[in-house]
Amino acid sequence: MTETLAVYSLVMVYSALAVYVIAFVMFALDLGRRAASAPARVREAELVGAGTTSPALVEEPPSSEPKRTPRFARVALALTVLALALHVAGTVLRGIAAERVPWANMFEFTLTASAIVVAIFLGVQLWQKLNFLGVFITGFALVALGAATVNFYVDVVPLPPALQSVWLVVHVFVAAIGTGFLALGAGLSIAQLMQARREATGKGPGFLGTLPDAERLEALAYRLIVVGFVFWTFTLIAGAIWAERAWGRYWGWDTKEVWTFIIWVLFAGYIHARATRGWRGARSSWLAIIGFSAVVFNFTIVNLFFKGLHAYSGL
Repeated sequence: MTETLAVYSLVMVYSALAVYVIAFVMFALDLGRRAASAPARVREAELVGAGTTSPALVEEPPSSEPKRTPRFARVALALTVLALALHVAGTVLRGIAAERVPWANMFEFTLTASAIVVAIFLGVQLWQKLNFLGVFITGFALVALGAATVNFYVDVVPLPPALQSVWLVVHVFVAAIGTGFLALGAGLSIAQLMQARREATGKGPGFLGTLPDAERLEALAYRLIVVGFVFWTFTLIAGAIWAERAWGRYWGWDTKEVWTFIIWVLFAGYIHARATRGWRGARSSWLAIIGFSAVVFNFTIVNLFFKGLHAYSGL
């Protein structure tokens, strides 16, 4: 029964991968549509800069149709919801097969964390329309699931004694949620850098001409990163409590512990510098990107190549 459920789980994951590929293509087509239909106000500004005295001649007539999400974006979002449903089904089946939460090794954590990243992206759509991040998020899910199934897959095995704790549920799940918000913040920071360069050079708008301005993108990234930082802080605290229960000490300078703290310091520095030193724009965006890169490094390089008490990759 366990093997059968594990096989069904993989079928769901492969199905999710296929749908994510189509969603990725549709989001890319939506970006192409944005580039092809750059707003008149951007073209007007370019003509004024070129010396044209009558910018009103290039204004497009206002549309009488109500504003709605473009077709490519609607299809892409619908496909992402379907892919997430398959993704979650595969993750749940893995948990049922293992008779525990499905995040006890690198394969399982990748399944769970990437699903949470996509879920947070879809949830944030209720607050802000961030369709332009769809390529980044579905691309992230594709890379994560591809790496999980090809490089990280392990059979269902019993939990090591140190992981047989309620803190496995709390600590790792909260870390996955924090990773989701930090990933979105990193995506917005990348968009901010691209938008700031476009605004500074005055080059053709492309799809960036349909995005919020650089200041707005940076502000959105900051809000999401603050939420992610709160979850990461709880992750650090919960990990220390779990370490005391499992190994009799709150902190032991294990490689995983150190890198989790380094990530916390990077994002604490990001928030502090922005709030008290007036860091805005490129400097804060680069710091956010470096912070998320440290998250990825912590999960991949540290788990695979550094040995320690947290060596539970299963590989």
